[in-house]
Amino acid sequence: MMARADWLRDELKARGVRVCIPARSGRNRPATHNRKLYRKRCRIENAFARLKDWRALAMRYTRCGDLFLSAIALAAAVIFWLPL
Repeated sequence: MMARADWLRDELKARGVRVCIPARSGRNRPATHNRKLYRKRCRIENAFARLKDWRALAMRYTRCGDLFLSAIALAAAVIFWLPL
């Protein structure tokens, strides 16, 4: 019997997409994933989570694209330079 996500993993593999999300630990047939890619993905997600702490960015008060990009750059610089 095929697991629920096996069809999706097979379809993505056929399209050339690399799987980076690990499977559940309780699977009967363990699925492989790319650990290095998963670590990079985790870092990106954590960076976006820290950017969402800035309320103006999360709510996107600035509707102009240039101002929004500037606010993201400013927030990223402050987050990078200031320790937690």
